[in-house]
Amino acid sequence: MDELLKKIDLIRERMDVSYREARDALDRASGDVVGALVLLEEEMQGGGLCEKLKETLDKGINAKLRLKKGDHTILEFSAGLGLAGVLGMLLSDELAILGAACTVAAFLSGCTLEIAGEEREEKERQIET
Repeated sequence: MDELLKKIDLIRERMDVSYREARDALDRASGDVVGALVLLEEEMQGGGLCEKLKETLDKGINAKLRLKKGDHTILEFSAGLGLAGVLGMLLSDELAILGAACTVAAFLSGCTLEIAGEEREEKERQIET
């Protein structure tokens, strides 16, 4: 155990990663410190950044926007559709005026906008059961 901790500390020191990341890399490299360092280096130089970008986009695609009044959901749509609406408002004066009017009406009637992703929805399902 002491030897494993020394390897993890060495990897953390050289690569500035968390204990979990260091241990996972060490496991993938079958306990070889140099192999783990190479894996982490490759991830940080390209694969890691692309993977994180993909995860972020996936979360955004799966996110939902909810217009709520109290506990009642009035309208629910995907974040992608909301983004398209914002872009439409930037390109069209009529859509910008309509969007502003709807925003003011929602604000004055006490509505709230909630962003919900799969993680939040999963937690809500667990609480309900």
